[in-house]
Amino acid sequence: MKRSRALHHLHALAEACATMSDRPASIFPLRVVGLWAAGAVLEPVDTLDTVVVALEVDLPPGSTPWLCPPSGATHWESAVRLQKLPVIAHWRSTEAPVWNHELVRPLPVWSADDGVSHPALAALSGPDVAELEVLRGPAPTVAQLHDRLVDELRVARAAVRERSAEYQRRRWAPGRLEPVADGLADAVQGWLDLEDGLVSSGHSSDRAPAG
Repeated sequence: MKRSRALHHLHALAEACATMSDRPASIFPLRVVGLWAAGAVLEPVDTLDTVVVALEVDLPPGSTPWLCPPSGATHWESAVRLQKLPVIAHWRSTEAPVWNHELVRPLPVWSADDGVSHPALAALSGPDVAELEVLRGPAPTVAQLHDRLVDELRVARAAVRERSAEYQRRRWAPGRLEPVADGLADAVQGWLDLEDGLVSSGHSSDRAPAG
């Protein structure tokens, strides 16, 4: 898609986040408090396949393991019609850094406290790369990236153990098994992705503390 179209989707999602923040928590208990842009949209490219974003939620890290949507995510996504957009959303906790090996120096686009960041959206659509660089966080050091991935691996391993145990409990019980199996598959995929990220960063996952 053209860059202008990608930015249109990003701006629309920021406005949708603002609208959802005013909806009653009794109807939408999952509270999204931050929207960050990441991936190709932060690079000086004219076309891109998808818009990568991080959705920051007011939940502990254990509720948002890497590549695992939290409870209520499907309901929230349906309300903003996220499934119909060329958007890849990663759910992140407010109690941990948003960035990791895939979300490299993400750009804050909207927050519940400050609203839509028009300077960020303007920088994304403008020709001045330096202006965009100022709004992004600093690049992590090798040691910082290692520590970030190790922390995420602890959460991911705990999620795999918990969801594997749940799968075994529900395997022969009445009711649909697909949601439990899908949750386990998400946790395993996130764990493996983090393991690969740790290796790619120049560190062996064998040196990462067990969760």
